[in-house]
Amino acid sequence: MNITETARPLDGAGVSAFLRSLPARPLLLGLGEARHFVAELGELRNEIFRHLVEHEGYRSFAIESDCLRGLVVDDYVTTGTGTLDDVMERGFSHNFGTPEANRELVRWMRAYNEEHDDNLRFFGFDGPLEYWAESPRQALTALHALLDGPLPCTRETLDALLGPDDRWTDEATVMDPSRSIGQSADARRLRLLADDMVALLDTQLPRLSPADRERAALYGRTAVGLLRYHHWMADTSPARMGRLSALRDAMMAANLRAVADHGPALVFTHNLHLQRTKSLMRLGDQELEWWSAGAIAGTHLGDRYVFLASAFGTVGDNTPPPDTVEGILSALPWEHSLVDTRRLAEAVAEPAPRVSHHFAYFPLDPAQLGAIDGVVFLREAVRLD
Repeated sequence: MNITETARPLDGAGVSAFLRSLPARPLLLGLGEARHFVAELGELRNEIFRHLVEHEGYRSFAIESDCLRGLVVDDYVTTGTGTLDDVMERGFSHNFGTPEANRELVRWMRAYNEEHDDNLRFFGFDGPLEYWAESPRQALTALHALLDGPLPCTRETLDALLGPDDRWTDEATVMDPSRSIGQSADARRLRLLADDMVALLDTQLPRLSPADRERAALYGRTAVGLLRYHHWMADTSPARMGRLSALRDAMMAANLRAVADHGPALVFTHNLHLQRTKSLMRLGDQELEWWSAGAIAGTHLGDRYVFLASAFGTVGDNTPPPDTVEGILSALPWEHSLVDTRRLAEAVAEPAPRVSHHFAYFPLDPAQLGAIDGVVFLREAVRLD
């Protein structure tokens, strides 16, 4: 089989043809990043999303950013609340408010909603964390405010138990679990109160509007997830970092399942969070492994979950060897290609793994092609945001 027969140009027609080739219409179409902040990939993502909205009925976009901050972006996109500058400043974590492609996407989504009745939605689906974590204050107090009495505690009790936020957000806890308050008496009581409030929410769903039900559920799972995460930040066992990685991806997966409830969505995050196989990471002398958000969400959604990994040919001044997957795909006649990995696996025999020359770039693993639905391939990726 000629390698060209496994791929098509990455344009609207190519995206629609790929979707038609799938066994089911995906609820979550994951577009992975081989590296964050690649400008060309962000621009292509915007083109893909515009096509999905205008021709395939997609109405939601989700990105690897703080789920609570994402509410600021969604309010702007759906109602025009705030200004674009303020939203890009306050509505993203991990510096994802700085890329021009993200700014252009938010601007376009707001402009679309101003002209159409069927609103586009914006979601952050990461927890308010990376390896350190935010205070659970926002999630707990917002959930408390949406509930009706009798409540398991007062707002004043919550404030007293939470204390100053900086005792939760100490970044030194990443390497020093003794600095975490996650297993303190206050934190243990907050975990019980969070559980009680989530249970109370279930008894009060009929009195809440659909919008309040959606937000209350988000606050509830975020509060419980953050307190669980802080608890294990205080753990001193060798399993600590692997458990924290798994908890983060589990929180992502729960948020993605909530996004899927709104209908087909484009999801944009790192390949490692979308893959169906186990994530592996070496940390010192430890080999960490855990199931990614995509693997967890895919278990629930089956063939309604689809994963497109991105891959780059030339990255800066690094050109892939011709016997690697990226080297083979560099021979395609298009600058940007959409590759059917099922056919690609038949067309290439045991390609060599590419060695990354930059810690932030993760090449395709040839052994995992069978767990990927497609590859978005850029022959060159040279501009960083």
